[in-house]
Amino acid sequence: MNWTLEVVVVPVTDIDRARTFYEDGLGFRVDHDIQMGSARRLVQLTPPGSGCSIVLGPQPQSMPPGGLHGMQLVVSDLRAAREELLARGVEVGEIQVLGGPPRPATPDDDLNHVGFLFLKDPDGNGWAVQQISARP
Repeated sequence: MNWTLEVVVVPVTDIDRARTFYEDGLGFRVDHDIQMGSARRLVQLTPPGSGCSIVLGPQPQSMPPGGLHGMQLVVSDLRAAREELLARGVEVGEIQVLGGPPRPATPDDDLNHVGFLFLKDPDGNGWAVQQISARP
């Protein structure tokens, strides 16, 4: 039996601002934007090529906006992904190599499995982007 992770709830303060960040900034596809009564709205977005989506909307009482950290996206070319994010206006850090003591990446580094960059959404929810261009 397969167990698949389908949705992660991302707590945000402003759904419109968060939708713009994830849709325009990160390039996520909007799957649903549903008004559920007068007080609740649910927005589901999916990263390109992913089987798992995020939901902006109902905020878990135990997690304040900006309290979600450690979410990770995987790309096959981290340098190209960073350039794409910068072109979309996303503030993103420099590429780091984490296969030993953390250090800034050099142009000659093979980033497969060890290359990461880090970013935050407008509420401060933290994301990592890792390069996996080949799996063992």
